[in-house]
Amino acid sequence: MKAPLTASSSTDCKEQPLLFQDLGPRKVVVDFSGGTLSSDGGVLLLRQVDHGLGLCRTLASCFHDTRDARWVDHSVPQLLAQRLYGLALGYEDLNDHGLLRHDPLLAAACEKIDPLGGDRVLPQFRGAALAAPATLNRLELSNHKHTRCHKLSHDPAQVEACLLRLGTRCLPKHAREVVLDIDATGTLLYGEQEGRFFHGYYGDYCYLPLYVFCGNVPLWAQLRTADRDAADGSVEAVRKIIAAIRQRCRGVRIILRGDSGFAREELMALCESQPEVYYCFGLQQNTRLLVQVQSALAAARGRQILCGGAATREFIAFDYATRDTWRRERRVIAKAEVTAQGENPRFVVTNLPARGFAEDGDARRFCPARLYEEFYCARGQMENVLKQQLLDLKADRLSTHQMGSNQLRLWLSALAYLLIERVRALGLAGTELAQATVGSVRLKLLKVAAQVTVSVRRVHVQLSSAWPWREIFARCARGLALWSAGHG
Repeated sequence: MKAPLTASSSTDCKEQPLLFQDLGPRKVVVDFSGGTLSSDGGVLLLRQVDHGLGLCRTLASCFHDTRDARWVDHSVPQLLAQRLYGLALGYEDLNDHGLLRHDPLLAAACEKIDPLGGDRVLPQFRGAALAAPATLNRLELSNHKHTRCHKLSHDPAQVEACLLRLGTRCLPKHAREVVLDIDATGTLLYGEQEGRFFHGYYGDYCYLPLYVFCGNVPLWAQLRTADRDAADGSVEAVRKIIAAIRQRCRGVRIILRGDSGFAREELMALCESQPEVYYCFGLQQNTRLLVQVQSALAAARGRQILCGGAATREFIAFDYATRDTWRRERRVIAKAEVTAQGENPRFVVTNLPARGFAEDGDARRFCPARLYEEFYCARGQMENVLKQQLLDLKADRLSTHQMGSNQLRLWLSALAYLLIERVRALGLAGTELAQATVGSVRLKLLKVAAQVTVSVRRVHVQLSSAWPWREIFARCARGLALWSAGHG
């Protein structure tokens, strides 16, 4: 009987072994003859979520494939799965796929019928089931390169709508209230990229992407040049997001939250013109606002003396309008804080009702102190989400020349985040990784060695018996399988 093929069947490693300190009478010898094993056993969890969301399938519909099918080894959904799973697993550079293309488990996750690459069209490529870095690079650059090799163009408007549609699908259909966090962040550039502009705040040439999240779910990732106001384009984005959420959740209350860069007349007026849409934005201080808060600061100083120098704060609310830029008065909440370092007044502007919403039964939910400390300050969670995008998923790796291809990279990073977020929300709820960062989920759940055996009847994946996270992995896999069965 012929032995089944394994991931290491064709490996012939002739490298010199590495010697380490002896273990008693035994030599400790290390080499690379184990074959093309996988170090990313958790990629199967990403595949499970992908199937439930239909992410790669939906995203592939945004691409126009003009390749000759007779010579095509990699379909568009497979190329996108390879790129997205790679990002989620920590391989942000296309060059990484020079070796990853030999990973049998990643190939199986990307729906390669032969994970060992024995079915490739051209004989010289057999043994590498996945696409090479050059193929993935053409996928990202096809909109900007007009050669016979670049035949995978995408429609940016459709990709933008795809992220919004997939994100809103993650919201509960019967949600009574959703809070949208909007923010802009500077992304430093690598060289002479299209649209580069020196931004004084960041002290370098950068882009200024606009993000919108609902909790941990990404809804919007728009690449912009840095020669603009932070709120530029936010009105159009919010209008589309509101429409998508209304389609998903009928009658839901929407609250938009952001820093002072978004306290702009056009954006506030849009929220005020929509039923059940509210906002809470930071407000940059000026001399007129500081006059309004002087009495509260005096009271805070008096309390500080009584408290032995500890930081104290007072909260007040008043109506305020700018001289030129606002068309009407709006409710402003002021925090009059005095610390050992001095006075620290802060302001927010909102149209949230002072007496709360009657159906919530909490008349003091939006009183000045609670609105600022419990609601507005909670927007700091979005900063943590953005850090995960930048630090864990390298959303700042915008190193192609054209803005269009860099925008595609930004979308791919946001979609990779969505995959891991769904693993965390659906599979890890109730476990110690339920609130873990993307980096922690990757390190503890996705990065696990796997022995892959491919036979005629099955792909057998063997994980370590001594793996500390095996119970959580099994629980996550079962939960995702049940969810995927109901949504696939």
